[in-house]
Amino acid sequence: MQTFELTVQEILDKQFNIDFKGYNAQEVDEFLDLVIHDYQQYDEKLKECTDTLLKYENTIESLKNQISDLQSRLNLQSEVSTNTSNLDVLRRLSRLEAEVFKK
Repeated sequence: MQTFELTVQEILDKQFNIDFKGYNAQEVDEFLDLVIHDYQQYDEKLKECTDTLLKYENTIESLKNQISDLQSRLNLQSEVSTNTSNLDVLRRLSRLEAEVFKK
């Protein structure tokens, strides 16, 4: 994960030296207030997106487990169905043989 150079507190605590031909301190403070506000909103949005991503990753993992479970059940059911089908065929053959040999 990327780390950022500044925190909200560092921006808030930043002091600029006043020079003879320097910037207007009030304008700088107002601008930094806007930067802090945007930075806080960005931080909140990033946390929200991270939480959502984790939720979706958990959902995906859960769905993968469900798919695996259902595939196992389907394979088992298919084996049982095949065995039952083979058993039915053998019973029918047996009945046919019994009828043919009776005649």
